Amino acid sequence: MRAVWRAAARGRGGVAAALLALLLALPGIARAETDPFADIASTTASVEARGVTALAMSGHPRAATVIDALRDGKLYGWKWAQPDQPLFIRTEAGFVDARSGEAVAAPAAGNLRKIVVSDTVRAAIETAEGALGLFADDAAKRRAAAEALFAAADPGSLSLIEKALAAERDPAVARVLHQAHAATLLKSEPEAVSERVAAVHELAKRGDLASRSLLQSLQDEPAPVAEAAAQAIAAIDRNIALWGLAQNAYYGVSLGAVLLLAAAGLAITFGVMGVINMAHGEMVMIGAYTTFVVQRAIAAGVPALDPYGLLIALPAAFLAAGIVGVLIEQTLIRFLYGRPLETLLATWGLSLVLQQAVRSVFGPTNQDVSSPAWMSGLVRLGGLTLTVNRLWIMLFAALVLGALMAALRWGGLGRSIRAVTQNRRMAAAMGIRTPLIDALTFGLGSGIAGMAGVALSQIDNVSPNLGQNYIIDSFIVVVVGGVGNLWGTLLGALTLGVVDKFIEPFAGAVLAKIMVLGFLILFIQRRPRGLFPVKGRMAEA
Repeated sequence: MRAVWRAAARGRGGVAAALLALLLALPGIARAETDPFADIASTTASVEARGVTALAMSGHPRAATVIDALRDGKLYGWKWAQPDQPLFIRTEAGFVDARSGEAVAAPAAGNLRKIVVSDTVRAAIETAEGALGLFADDAAKRRAAAEALFAAADPGSLSLIEKALAAERDPAVARVLHQAHAATLLKSEPEAVSERVAAVHELAKRGDLASRSLLQSLQDEPAPVAEAAAQAIAAIDRNIALWGLAQNAYYGVSLGAVLLLAAAGLAITFGVMGVINMAHGEMVMIGAYTTFVVQRAIAAGVPALDPYGLLIALPAAFLAAGIVGVLIEQTLIRFLYGRPLETLLATWGLSLVLQQAVRSVFGPTNQDVSSPAWMSGLVRLGGLTLTVNRLWIMLFAALVLGALMAALRWGGLGRSIRAVTQNRRMAAAMGIRTPLIDALTFGLGSGIAGMAGVALSQIDNVSPNLGQNYIIDSFIVVVVGGVGNLWGTLLGALTLGVVDKFIEPFAGAVLAKIMVLGFLILFIQRRPRGLFPVKGRMAEA
């Protein structure tokens, strides 16, 4: 209470502080307590503003509705203000009583007055909406209101926060309210040193940049407060540094999951056929554009399936990219086996053709691919912020890798692929149709790349150049892990992603990429066949 009085007396804390001081101190408060609507229709702006704030803090079930009506210019009173006057809200169906919400007969137009919303009243409405948020039924709304009060750190809101704390039962919301109380206390007229030191310790528990910035302003405080603030800042710096490492690790793992999706198919085709497929990135692009087409078709034909559009796009992208991959192998790649340089040049030219074809059909601009609600939002774990879409992509990458490993280990096609990978001539001598295996393998690798495009459409721009952003890194992953080895591909993708994200904050994106390539050159000199080289007579030849 004392802090509110002092904030109002000094003119600090803005309009909200003055309004709360008026609410608690000005004459007429007794009448406002018996009738929370008493002053909201006043012709005096300051009294009307006081009435808005009093109504918000009254806990009346109609408070939010009436304040919204006032804000929207739909609240009416008598033309001549008088005690206990009726209040009306104008709706499309007619008038309702503001206090009860019951429909009433239309009053005589000559007796009505639209209640004016001045700048002072508008500021009071904004403060009132925050107060209503603190007492909402939804805990998420109360927490959002408490976070807003923490950010504002307005000394005039101390009594409001104390009232909310007394009524709060949710531990998470109460914690934020305690932090908001500490922030506003430190911004108010100096209280007892012990109270301010306790507030510093409360902010130290929060441990984020906002609390650090507030503590930084306490260097001119009395020695106990300044010393406590300095210790809290040092603890927050350590906390932020540790969470920063965890955040970089998360970004690195999420980037590794993206690279794993893009490189998994390449690891198979490169391992089986020894083809340097520079058009592999365009298979990723085809998957992303398939997602765009599927979403458009669902929106136009069956809007009810829109939340499941991404799930429908997965098999569609696998088939589309897989069919294109089989066609490429049958019409181009099969004539270039054993000639890696010609294969590289041919597939590079093919990648340009595919990019231009997509550019001609869909245009050069980025296409809008929406994310379903279940892939949106953030998850906060302490100081770690996890994006939901990347969490789903990591889970999807793990599922794809697991399914691919199972198919290669126990499936008939998988056994044939492994046989051809280890010794092509012996596999052919045993009756395996190696040309068919080559075509199916190329289609399988392209199909996986298409599903990677579905995932990448949620975190990257869907454009004709989408695949070019990942093709080089995909080759790096395959070479580091060992050609044709999926465990090596997984380890290579995670290693490249984490190393890149830990170097990037210090060296920048371009220099980080150069350093990674330098490490790759040194690594290949020591382990030319990668971490997990393919075994077999053909591999050792």
